[in-house]
Amino acid sequence: MKVVERIDDLRHLLDDARAEAWATRHPQTPSTAVVGFVPTMGFFHEGHRSLMRAAAAAHDVVAVSLFVNPIQFGANEDLSGYPRDLERDIAVCEAEGVDFLFAPSVDEMYPGGAPLTGVAVADLSEGLCGVGRPTHFGGVATVVTKLFSIVGPCTAYFGRKDFQQLAVIRRLAADLSLAVDVVGCPLVREADGVAMSSRNSYLNDRERDAATVLFRSLRAGVAEVEAGERDPATLRRVVANVITAEQRVRLEYAEVLDADDLSSVETLAGDIVVAVAARVGPARLIDNVTLHVEGDAVTADLGVIAGSDEE
Repeated sequence: MKVVERIDDLRHLLDDARAEAWATRHPQTPSTAVVGFVPTMGFFHEGHRSLMRAAAAAHDVVAVSLFVNPIQFGANEDLSGYPRDLERDIAVCEAEGVDFLFAPSVDEMYPGGAPLTGVAVADLSEGLCGVGRPTHFGGVATVVTKLFSIVGPCTAYFGRKDFQQLAVIRRLAADLSLAVDVVGCPLVREADGVAMSSRNSYLNDRERDAATVLFRSLRAGVAEVEAGERDPATLRRVVANVITAEQRVRLEYAEVLDADDLSSVETLAGDIVVAVAARVGPARLIDNVTLHVEGDAVTADLGVIAGSDEE
């Protein structure tokens, strides 16, 4: 594996890899099929590993970016304290068969300081996490667009834990006609149901135990729908009440939305996402479940438990 710090170096390496792969393939092979790309902010856990494995299973070349992007953090957020461990992350990438780890400095990505050019995805960025973090998704959309430009034609892998982020990135790739296929991969959970997140490292034992309430709230919501509930407001209350009963957790939102465009729904039908965010100690945690509701039939996707095939 090569650790790459310069934009031009990564571009040349991936262009060479694509040329070599295309020389042995049918000329009609899609340009996005050669490189699998996993954008990250590092401090890898099993969720990141699952994205690397998905990319490795489908592509000749796997590139992972590791960049803690300052423009997606608000003024009072955890940029300086965000967990970092480059040596450990390099070892994870090597173990997962990654070919290139792109780990640029802030000066390499933003040589003139904060960029004057930004990418904004209206509507999808404004609800859920966008309410409390109004500049966050502009920073995400801008850096991801820049990374897509650097990497070139690829298939990009994102976890469905960050459901709103995935929706924003899918829309920007479509709207800007980028040569990128965006793939959402299953949310990965710890054995007790807590969604894997780098920010889980902020929690002490009591806070970590309290964090299980997010998963419990979503399971309660799923049970309510499976029992026949079809009113979004009722489902929202059920989920929120479970979380607010836990004194060590402060609910930020519990929402029930259309899974495709994050719009409000009048009844539970089709593809639905139930999304929650809460403060647990020093950490802000998010979680979600997607539901497909068709008449009396309900299919729920709560993700997978790390190290198992359990849905």
